[in-house]
Amino acid sequence: GRAENRHFMLADFDALMLATTLEWPPIPSVVAGILVGLSLGLTGGGGGIFAVPLLVYWIGVDPKTAVSVSLVTLTVTAMVGAFERWRYGHVEVSTGLLFAAAGMMASPLGSWLGGMIAPQCLLACFSGIMLLIAGSMWRNASNPAERMPPKKADAGSGPICRRDPSGTLRITSHCAMLLLGVGLCVGLLTGLFGVGGGFLIVPAMVTFASMSVPRAVGTSLLVMTLVGAMSVVSQMASGRTIPIEIAIGFAAGSILGLLLGSFIGRQLTGPLLSRIFAAAIVLVAGFMITKTFL
Repeated sequence: GRAENRHFMLADFDALMLATTLEWPPIPSVVAGILVGLSLGLTGGGGGIFAVPLLVYWIGVDPKTAVSVSLVTLTVTAMVGAFERWRYGHVEVSTGLLFAAAGMMASPLGSWLGGMIAPQCLLACFSGIMLLIAGSMWRNASNPAERMPPKKADAGSGPICRRDPSGTLRITSHCAMLLLGVGLCVGLLTGLFGVGGGFLIVPAMVTFASMSVPRAVGTSLLVMTLVGAMSVVSQMASGRTIPIEIAIGFAAGSILGLLLGSFIGRQLTGPLLSRIFAAAIVLVAGFMITKTFL
């Protein structure tokens, strides 16, 4: 009897080791994460929009789980990216905290709404958001501020938010209301679709806060870190399960892609890069719409 039990225990152990060997490392998750991190590092806004389509149509997870995995990945990746940009002086902490405070208040509502929406409807809405992001990135590609050096762009003044001669943003009541409004939209979309919201944050900071694009990208990553962390907590509190193996592989690949994308992004011009990613987003959105409705 003991010999037989030991035989079954060894067989179970061998089966477990074989399964572990086959499933780890999760190569598709790592490769998909690299693509997301690369796009995030290159653009700073809109890159994370590829996470959910890759998770649903390549990795094969359901849309709601894809949103949860996307949130974990973007939060971890944005944290690494924010630290890297902070080292170069491209993170404006005070402005980022103002955005993040509003976003963290709205993200639990977005997570709750995401749990109430049917998967097919969620994907359809997500495709629409992708098309809006592509249009925004294409328009911003011709923005002269993208080609300004940091000091020149920071010295200007927006229509509502202005800066003093030292470059510090003056947080008036109108300015605060505007930035808080954008932050609320970012938090809602982050909780609902698992996107970072950089496609809203970066243009808003450049347009309204008179911020240079490099600093807007770095500050956006700080906001995405804080709002994403709140969204992950909300998802876990609501009982949403997150497949750890996929999330770890996806996040590891995304961090590698982010570091590579940040390096490449410093060598390329912003407008060309924005147009390339806008076209890629349109193609992915078209694919998602076709798969969802046909």
